[in-house]
Amino acid sequence: MQIESRIVKRLGIGAGLVALILAGSLAGRAAPQAEPLYAVADDAIVSESALRAAIDPLFEEDVMGQTRALLVLRDGAVVAERYAPGFGPDTKLLSWSMAKSVTGVLVGLMVADGRLALDAPVPVPAWSQPGDPRGTITLRQLLTMSSGIDHVEDGEPVTAGDTVRMLFQDGARDMAAYAEAKPLARAPGESFAYSTGSTMILSDLMTRMLTNSEAPDVRRRAMQTFIEGRLKAPGNLPSLTPEYDAHGTMIGGSFLHMTARDYGRFGELLRRRGRTPAGHQILPEKWIDLMTTPSRRNPAYGLHIWLNRPSDVSALMPGQAPESLFGCVGHNGQYILISPSQRLTVVRIGMSPRKEQRRAVRAGLARLMGLFPG
Repeated sequence: MQIESRIVKRLGIGAGLVALILAGSLAGRAAPQAEPLYAVADDAIVSESALRAAIDPLFEEDVMGQTRALLVLRDGAVVAERYAPGFGPDTKLLSWSMAKSVTGVLVGLMVADGRLALDAPVPVPAWSQPGDPRGTITLRQLLTMSSGIDHVEDGEPVTAGDTVRMLFQDGARDMAAYAEAKPLARAPGESFAYSTGSTMILSDLMTRMLTNSEAPDVRRRAMQTFIEGRLKAPGNLPSLTPEYDAHGTMIGGSFLHMTARDYGRFGELLRRRGRTPAGHQILPEKWIDLMTTPSRRNPAYGLHIWLNRPSDVSALMPGQAPESLFGCVGHNGQYILISPSQRLTVVRIGMSPRKEQRRAVRAGLARLMGLFPG
């Protein structure tokens, strides 16, 4: 569950917020253009006509909702790129929960540095009292959404859920503190429960590995410096823009912005197993292996990334695309899909608020990817 844009923080809650949650009406847009970009390579392994025939249905709003950007990369080269009116290659687009996978990569960098340990209890001060059962929660359990922390991702009504309360209501000033204060609903490691709160705990944990300060500006600068030095610059992601709460904690499960091309470059970094196109290893291959290994409590989820495996809780398209496919998924139909066997990365950013629209989008993306060998 995610909600669009920092603008909401200035609107308060109530009817305006509910409308945004349901419809996702805010987004950064490019200056109006007479014709939005629509380019398809004429020398790809798939014919231009076949690609257009698979891409065009993804922009049919009645069926799919609004597709704002679509990008297809093969071996890192752009095969197809299309935008809706008002959007373009320079438009920064909200990640929603795709940000969780970026957070997962940043955690991997800290594990590689020795700052964090995957199977050790996480040092959360709020859980440090003797006998607190939350004190046994490990980094792996937070990453695989099996911490056991009581978090209602989607409430009924939507404003009753913990995610909305954390992002916009009583938890908004210190989102991690809100998440860390929640009790256990089940034993750590016992079951899968998708939770934006778990990602906020990870964001706070990473910040405290970088600074002991509680000053919001210091916390924000420390995390931003780490992101820019270890991911943004070496990964060639110039548009990568995280948002931070009032306590200076990166909103790592919800509010991150990039252009479609940079989302594609991030997907390519994962497809290349942590290497840049020039061959520079900025994330260990072992961490990619860990991210894409099915977790014990949900075979369709790894370490903060979705896997194309059958499951009671699945966000991709098992049976319609290769089993090796994995991806970053955001609320209402945001996707970075990585298919190593096909050497493909596909990005779809849009707004598909109805379940049947999201099913249609997934089926359409599967048809598009099915054009490629592998």
